[in-house]
Amino acid sequence: MKKNLLDRIYHVLKRHGGCGLFTIAIFLTGCSSLQIASKRPHFRSPQLAKFSTGDWKSVEAAFAKSPEISLAQSWRKQQDRFRPAVVRTGWRDDRLWVYAEIGDLDTFNPETRFNEPFFMQGDAFEIFLRPVGQAAYFEFHVGPSNQLFQLRIPSAKAFAKQSEGESESWKIRNPVVKSWSSVDRKHQLWRVLVAIPFQAVVEKGGSRSQWLFSFARYDYTRDENGPILSSSSPHAKRGFHRQQEWGRIRFDK
Repeated sequence: MKKNLLDRIYHVLKRHGGCGLFTIAIFLTGCSSLQIASKRPHFRSPQLAKFSTGDWKSVEAAFAKSPEISLAQSWRKQQDRFRPAVVRTGWRDDRLWVYAEIGDLDTFNPETRFNEPFFMQGDAFEIFLRPVGQAAYFEFHVGPSNQLFQLRIPSAKAFAKQSEGESESWKIRNPVVKSWSSVDRKHQLWRVLVAIPFQAVVEKGGSRSQWLFSFARYDYTRDENGPILSSSSPHAKRGFHRQQEWGRIRFDK
């Protein structure tokens, strides 16, 4: 790999002469961008066998062959209190299914009302989805007590330019996803299962077979200052809405 790179630099110098250093700088910048892009997770989401949503062993068995998607802290050195989380996806009955196992030393969230930003109060698991070809994207939060928070954001540009209070108009007023959650204090983890209808996410021009995605979490511990954040996307800096680093998921038919 290094030899091929040096050979390419040599030919660039030979071809461009005095402009070589400038050209090499552009070339290396391009290589760096390609390396960052190559780190974006790409997954195929398989069709799932039947399972019982009320039986976590049945859920685990159904998702056993789905690729694992791990959450990390790519924008910083891993914090001491960091706990891992693993997400798996699949589809069935025209729905995307998301299953997460989330390590947690102190699982809690006091906010229980629907469509309240409970990620500001305690533990939360977040799902970001945007079908390829459409500007609008969706943000779904599920809490350990099965709290639900839903947003439809018109575009990345709209998010960047949002004014105070504007996100209130982005709330999806009626539940469009269905979720299940369970806290296992003995093993210091909690589980989440979410069913997301394709029709709730795919709009005109959006792909039904390829979506951009990101999974994230807020991990709070009582008596500690602030949550520990993590994401499935290799964010260069903290920012869950940085779509340039989101992964891509394909649905196997």
